[in-house]
Amino acid sequence: MNHGTSFFAKPDTGIAVSADTEGHPVTSDAPAIVVLMAVMNGADNLQAQLESIAAQTHRNWQILASDDGSTDETIQILRDFCAQGHQVQLLKGPEQGAAANFMSLARAAGEYAKDGCWLAFADQDDVWLPEKLERSVTRLQAGSPAERPALYCSRSWITRADLTGRQLSPPVPRAPGFRNALIQNIAAGNTICLNSAGSRLIINAAREAGEVVMHDWWTYQIVTGAGGEVLHDDDPTLLYRQHGANHIGANNSLRAKGRRISMLFDGGFRKWNDLNIKALKRSRARLTDENLALVEAFAHMRDKSLLTRLRMLHRLGLYRQTRAATLSLWLAAMLRRL
Repeated sequence: MNHGTSFFAKPDTGIAVSADTEGHPVTSDAPAIVVLMAVMNGADNLQAQLESIAAQTHRNWQILASDDGSTDETIQILRDFCAQGHQVQLLKGPEQGAAANFMSLARAAGEYAKDGCWLAFADQDDVWLPEKLERSVTRLQAGSPAERPALYCSRSWITRADLTGRQLSPPVPRAPGFRNALIQNIAAGNTICLNSAGSRLIINAAREAGEVVMHDWWTYQIVTGAGGEVLHDDDPTLLYRQHGANHIGANNSLRAKGRRISMLFDGGFRKWNDLNIKALKRSRARLTDENLALVEAFAHMRDKSLLTRLRMLHRLGLYRQTRAATLSLWLAAMLRRL
């Protein structure tokens, strides 16, 4: 890699073999999953997250981590975890923020993972429930043909920093799809798992994407834009800590919802759409004809007159998950904040 690489443990052929919690090799015919973990000064909670990954009922996994310049014990914790027999590869991150770090991991997966692998994203401070990976695999294998790109995501238990006070993340009442993905993300990155076809799509598209708002929203857009399937699980698969260092934070309170809605009006949402449109156009060859036309029309309508914007928004059929959020979308369109 052009940003430098250090290895803690080098697998034989990609990730055909992983390890159990005692470090004993475990072979499996189940899909080999590369867990992409972006880390940065995560020492306070990283050990608990690593232990929850080691405790997964799906054993065939390997961690590909990227450190964005940690000055605490993060790297030593990863080194110690590897010394226990777990397969970990550590890359040097681009030090340009969480989104860039995760995107660098997606690109790197093409070099360090065996062809045919699956990908899963992991935050450094969550705690996975034991069947998270197994549940992802089961749903993806049952719900989508192997040759079709598919993304699994789920709800989470939102907790305080000490993992107390569990609350379910908001539900997803409307079906996932590209018309939703263009203007809203429902795929929480820390819950995402991609089948082999979806992983190939993401690895290749990441090489051309450029800057993105966040890796999970971009992943949701690319998978649906390419005609893939998104399977959202209403059951939670992890504990999501809320603390002062969260990059985005959960959307489970009136204050959090208000903060997100306010971005529709202060120009932040429009800047996000600028980045999303540019990234999608760079991957235009991967989008279906219908979805590429949708991107072009969405980009075209944003600077039209008021009546034209509203007519085009109606015709495009873009939607958010709740009536209130969809209403805010229309208000943003009226104020030219899309």
